[in-house]
Amino acid sequence: MSFPWIYAALTFGFAVVSVAVAVNGNNLAAMPPAAPVILGVCSLTGMILLWRDISSKLKGDHRTWGSLLGQYVAVKAVGLLGRRQRRKLELDTVKVKEAQEQTLLKRLRKNADTCYGKQYNFSSIKDSDAFRALHPITTYEHYRGLIQRIATGEQKVIIAEKPLILAMTSGTSGPSAMLLSTKDTNTEFFLQGVAVCLDVMREAFPETDSLQRTAKLFYTPTFRQSEAGIPIGPNSSTPASSRHMLNLYTTPAPAFEVPSEKDTLYLHLLFALKDPTVGTLESNFASTVFYAFTALQERWPELVEDIHRGQISSTLSLEPKVRAGLEALMKPDPQRAAQLRAHFQEGFSGIAKRLWPHLHLVLAVDSGSNQIYGEMLRDHYCKGVPFYSPFYAATEGLIGVNLWPQESRRRYLLCPRSMFCEFLPESSLEDEAPQTLLMEQVKPGESYELVVTNASGLFRYRIGDIVKVVGFHNQCPIVEFQYRRGQMLSVRGEKVSESLFLGALKKAVDQWPGAQLVDYSCAESGILGDSMGGSDPHYQVFVELKGVRNLTEEQRYKVRGTASMFVLRKSVLSLHVIVVLRPASWTFVCSRTRPCTDPFVSKAASAP
Repeated sequence: MSFPWIYAALTFGFAVVSVAVAVNGNNLAAMPPAAPVILGVCSLTGMILLWRDISSKLKGDHRTWGSLLGQYVAVKAVGLLGRRQRRKLELDTVKVKEAQEQTLLKRLRKNADTCYGKQYNFSSIKDSDAFRALHPITTYEHYRGLIQRIATGEQKVIIAEKPLILAMTSGTSGPSAMLLSTKDTNTEFFLQGVAVCLDVMREAFPETDSLQRTAKLFYTPTFRQSEAGIPIGPNSSTPASSRHMLNLYTTPAPAFEVPSEKDTLYLHLLFALKDPTVGTLESNFASTVFYAFTALQERWPELVEDIHRGQISSTLSLEPKVRAGLEALMKPDPQRAAQLRAHFQEGFSGIAKRLWPHLHLVLAVDSGSNQIYGEMLRDHYCKGVPFYSPFYAATEGLIGVNLWPQESRRRYLLCPRSMFCEFLPESSLEDEAPQTLLMEQVKPGESYELVVTNASGLFRYRIGDIVKVVGFHNQCPIVEFQYRRGQMLSVRGEKVSESLFLGALKKAVDQWPGAQLVDYSCAESGILGDSMGGSDPHYQVFVELKGVRNLTEEQRYKVRGTASMFVLRKSVLSLHVIVVLRPASWTFVCSRTRPCTDPFVSKAASAP
């Protein structure tokens, strides 16, 4: 290793200084004669214990003493904070009504002097009942004009502080919305989300309590500026928001100055491959991890060559200063390159554990729309590696945390002090004046739309997420995400959620020997217009599959239908316009123009 001699020099030097102080003692007359010696012995003992603890958590020999000590201190500090925050969360779940009332009143008091707070008389509100009586349930249209005023520079419109950014939602179920993100939002996310989940993670996966680096896949987003100079862009985890933690990751800081996401991904992969002791793969979403592995499968020869030669590929568009900074961190490593080449030539099933033998965890959200990517990673690239989906969060802020990481079902405990939560019963979503329930009033087994009051200027706001209450932790609800309200398919009023659709599609794909579902998209036939002909209303499904190159003619007929188009590339068969879901029978059929009576039909559910 490169640092034991440094440690020995430090400890020896500390001992010499301690003895010298004990001998001279000129400036220590007030201290007992033996005190400096005792101080030196205690300090030396402390350093020995520190070294033993660090050594026990160390994997590999490619780290400097400074980086190890920095990571050790950071991990210990966050660990202490996480245990403290988790104890607070546990207490709040015992008195959830009180925690929710305090959270609501804190939000109202802070913003009482804003234009919005005065309009709704926040200063007069004493409890949640009065708030719900005075303030209507809202959607984004209620805030659009108000947020535009903030974007142009007007202050104290909705919130008392200036927002950090104007956060754009992903637009998965409709047009993208522009919301506010504040310091309070970020602080709560870290304290009530990140710190708590790291404590849960280390308890469930003790192997992660080590000094291994994490390969974190995230990117520097492109921001534009509002008229008042407020950044406008995504509100997800970025290198800038994690700048104090970058020393914990395999990717060096200069890589985050690269504007191209494709080139940054290459650098993520390059520096992760260089380190055989990676302990965790992390990203905001499982889809990002999946696409990183598909890129690795395509570009591994180039990556291995860079590691062998100790250089950065010339195909990357890098500024000279950035390239110089990155190449200064590269050294020829033919031994590691040979190991990697052998692993890749074995194939990509279970590749993650072969590349990184000490890999303990994949840390990424794999619920909701990311469920399919989590399943594909577990079945192929990341076989044998546990997954932890830590948060339930949105642009609006932290909603819940997963305290049960080893369970396959992704359940989230709602955080009583992050948002004030109300619940609209699924049966009343279309009512003109629906009545909400509070945390202590919901029932297990029932589904609700979340209505939140957060730290960044949303009050009784319908976020569009439908969740199912699956139980309680003390008095606090535990929920599973079901679907987005705007993501329902409905050609005849039947309202098909994404979870129901995906379940039926997976059953259909199971009819094809060896087939693996890579990705999919579904559109109502009316959206596609005349290109789909004049058949009855139906769903047009676009599917990308793996493992179906050797289909028999009979099997091809089952997936082809009358308007199929096959595009073969490598080992992937992309099938377009191949499957129709007819809501009258909730059955996948193989043709748009005639009934299908062969075994391919997959019954998903009974018609209502």
